Amino acid sequence: MAVKVISDLHGATDALRTQVDYGDTLLLLGDMINVIDYFTKDGILVDIFGLDAVNEVIGLRAQRRFEEARSVMDLRRKGREAEVAEQFRISFQKAYRAVFDALPHRTYMILGNVDSPSAVEELVPENVELVDGKVVELAGLRIGFVGGGLPSPLKIKSEVPEDEFDAKLTGLGEVDIVCTHMPPDIPELTFDVLAERHERGSAGLARYIRNVQPQRAFFGHIHQPLCSSTHLGRTHLLNVGYFRKTHRAFTLIP
Repeated sequence: MAVKVISDLHGATDALRTQVDYGDTLLLLGDMINVIDYFTKDGILVDIFGLDAVNEVIGLRAQRRFEEARSVMDLRRKGREAEVAEQFRISFQKAYRAVFDALPHRTYMILGNVDSPSAVEELVPENVELVDGKVVELAGLRIGFVGGGLPSPLKIKSEVPEDEFDAKLTGLGEVDIVCTHMPPDIPELTFDVLAERHERGSAGLARYIRNVQPQRAFFGHIHQPLCSSTHLGRTHLLNVGYFRKTHRAFTLIP
């Protein structure tokens, strides 16, 4: 049995099957479905709102004009809110079923900032365990998990208040490995070189790592980080990668 770690799958299920065998154990650190790919310009938002609207939204988000970007989509919902909500529900269900069909016999999962908690909880199969705020023992290692994103201008459903996120970290106690979707708030880990800006990191996670000093901390969220691997004290910090682009899983235990 190998233990593999990935984050930011974003719908790349064909690549997942090439990297993770059915007999493996997978630690899946969130952002499972493709809501919008800024490079290929496809995803659920394009399917529902069309490419022209999504291009406008992308441009506004790049300028940090988040309220205006939200207004673009609100205008396209106007008068057909129930229809659009149903389209999202169906699209999310289809996307998550494709992800769940590609997972190995045992998967430990947390949600990322673009995931839909309600869709996941409705569809999660028996071979997948949701482990947000939990500790799992694998091969003699205590592995703690904290899922969700932190509040951002995007105002996404799977974002959680910072105090709630920090309380889940505290509840883990001492672990050998801590797994999150969000990175610790360390500048070289939160700077996205293509977006040319710092994204949100967790100050609470950085404090937890300094205090507990686990062997490793695994995370994702930042797709093109300035630095993907560094240390904080004795703890090895690793962004396990934007799987939709890299098509590479990190092997924890071969």
